Amino acid sequence: MERSLSDAPSVSVYVDGFNLYYGCLLGTAYQWLDIGALCRKLLPRNPINHIHYFTSRVTARPGAPNGPEQQNAYLRALRTVDGLSIHLGHFQSLRVRLPVADPLPGGPRTVEVIKTQEKSSDVNLATRMLLDAFRKESEIAVVISNDSDLEEPIRALIQELDTPVGLVNPHPVKLRSHVLLGLNPLFFKQIRPSALAACQFPPALRDPQGEIRRPDGW
Repeated sequence: MERSLSDAPSVSVYVDGFNLYYGCLLGTAYQWLDIGALCRKLLPRNPINHIHYFTSRVTARPGAPNGPEQQNAYLRALRTVDGLSIHLGHFQSLRVRLPVADPLPGGPRTVEVIKTQEKSSDVNLATRMLLDAFRKESEIAVVISNDSDLEEPIRALIQELDTPVGLVNPHPVKLRSHVLLGLNPLFFKQIRPSALAACQFPPALRDPQGEIRRPDGW
């Protein structure tokens, strides 16, 4: 017999912010995404206990000088979503010397570059997901990511903690992680452009600091 909404299993959602951004938002008209609305659209029958959003603060770059300002507006907008928490990692920039792919005759064999890496977000996501499972925060964990680095914590939830995990893929379907799918998740869903289009914040909204406007170019 089909369960009613009142007794549908509760969920906690764990959003890999950069995986979501680079998977289906970058270069689109959908960057002003209301993640709360998206979760409700993806999980219409389940009560959502909490949404955990993991990201890192960006810095200004030559190709994106307004990145920090745009991100700040977006994080403010996300904080207006009921039941959503933002967890911040950090970026690490290092000068490293790497080999040139196709060195010219007599030219240098290596070049010094600045290598930027996001740190802590995947660890923070895995830690929060495991803690919530130990505490029985929800009946189902839903992960919005295609990152195969999450294989072991997801395996632990399913096999050791008896917590069903649903996967939501923000990348094109042909790039879905077969590593994560091999864990036999409770379900697998694909984020489609139609869902993104239907789940946008209004152009302007308010928080205790005042008005929040959709960044130009978004």
